[in-house]
Amino acid sequence: MTDALIKIERLRKRPDFLAAARAFSCARGAVVVQARDREDHAPLVRVGFTATRKVGGAVVRNRAKRRMRAAAHELLPALAQPGFDYVIIARSGAPVRAWPRLLDDVKSALISLAAESDRQARPSATATPPSP
Repeated sequence: MTDALIKIERLRKRPDFLAAARAFSCARGAVVVQARDREDHAPLVRVGFTATRKVGGAVVRNRAKRRMRAAAHELLPALAQPGFDYVIIARSGAPVRAWPRLLDDVKSALISLAAESDRQARPSATATPPSP
């Protein structure tokens, strides 16, 4: 997908963050990525960023969130699924993790979540029906 086809907006309201927390989640290295299918099939992706106090003080948390925003700006146009909300949560290593490793963490989490949502969306062809 190209970024010309999908629009990326920011999540800003707490209920949107909580809804994503109840859906799919994938932890990789210094990040946790949560994803929720809005099921509206609009060519819109929404993304939010957060870091808890475990990451550090306000300055450290802000640095972690800036890095998450930069990673999302770079990766979401190619890897995000339209109609999904994503929440990227910084873990304790996020502010100091090497940039290529941080990108790998976010990328592998997005790929894993896409595979998980595809598995949930379509039933397995090899699944056997329940016996009577």
